[in-house]
Amino acid sequence: MTVEPLPPGSTIGILGGGQLGRMLALAAARLGMKAHIYCPDPESPAFDVTPRQTVAAYDDFAALARFADSVDVVTYEFENVPAETAAAIAGHAPLRPGARALEIAQDRLKEKSFIGDLGLPVAPWRPVASLGELGAALVALGTPAVLKTTRLGYDGKGQRIIRDASEAPAAFAALEPKPLVLEAFIPFDREISVVVARGGDGGVAAFEPAENVHRNHILHTSTVPAAISPALAARAVEAATRIAGALDYIGVLGVEFFVSGDGLLVNEIAPRVHNSGHWTEAVCITDQFEQHIRAICGWPLGDPSRLAPVVMENLIGEEALGLAARLGPGIRPHLYGKREARAGRKMGHLNHVREPRSHG
Repeated sequence: MTVEPLPPGSTIGILGGGQLGRMLALAAARLGMKAHIYCPDPESPAFDVTPRQTVAAYDDFAALARFADSVDVVTYEFENVPAETAAAIAGHAPLRPGARALEIAQDRLKEKSFIGDLGLPVAPWRPVASLGELGAALVALGTPAVLKTTRLGYDGKGQRIIRDASEAPAAFAALEPKPLVLEAFIPFDREISVVVARGGDGGVAAFEPAENVHRNHILHTSTVPAAISPALAARAVEAATRIAGALDYIGVLGVEFFVSGDGLLVNEIAPRVHNSGHWTEAVCITDQFEQHIRAICGWPLGDPSRLAPVVMENLIGEEALGLAARLGPGIRPHLYGKREARAGRKMGHLNHVREPRSHG
């Protein structure tokens, strides 16, 4: 599929008004594009950076139609856009990435089947629709194992570790909605992610893998370069590229991996700009947000080259309140404009830029 380039001054519709929508709108403005944010929350931080906004529910189909008719292309900042919403939008304006990426990423069972069908390794798993099926899955996979919801899980929500079969009934009862999925527990050395962009002409530009550390199930830091071999990095980029191609994807895609020795397992995909790609803001010729805007507008993809080592650190809850004391040489801050610093809430991030090594 070839995408006709949109001229500067075109309007990009963004479903979702959180920090990713805000950063997409800022990137659009740098390229001379306008942004129109659609979100049910009138306090959305993305509303601060554009006057074009619609406050309405995702199932308000009249409002969705008016929104889509007022823009030139629609994208989204979160993967749980309802299927009906995506279909309604697509009837009025181009939706990029397309609805198939949403459908697969929203359901862990579909996601794992899709990735496995591409010949890419995933952790052993079993679908679980009943307590009996959970018992059989535990026999097959052993313990410890991780029981997860198939939908609406993020930042560690919607999952339970089962260390012994006696814990199965309580874990099964606690998780909704059903069905669930049981995954074998993977003792990994590190977690990495690849953020890859694919244009409407099939061209691909991938950022190099970031090494991720989580704290309380929320991303704490992303470090680049990752402590992995060049061969493993190339395999991760190739896997992310293959996934994007199989989805006929347009835009930026995040792919998370577990690394164990020389082994690589795909953990999950995110059809959007990704938290572990925020480092690109500070040290890349083209960051992930500009790259996404370029892709969905049919523009040539930018250069993803990295100019310096960097560590991205998320600011969670009240950590953002002491920002001024954290600033110094090599630190680039980004706060999201959220009005309340709740526990566990992503309020901003810091990019700690290191001195490039001399090649002399």
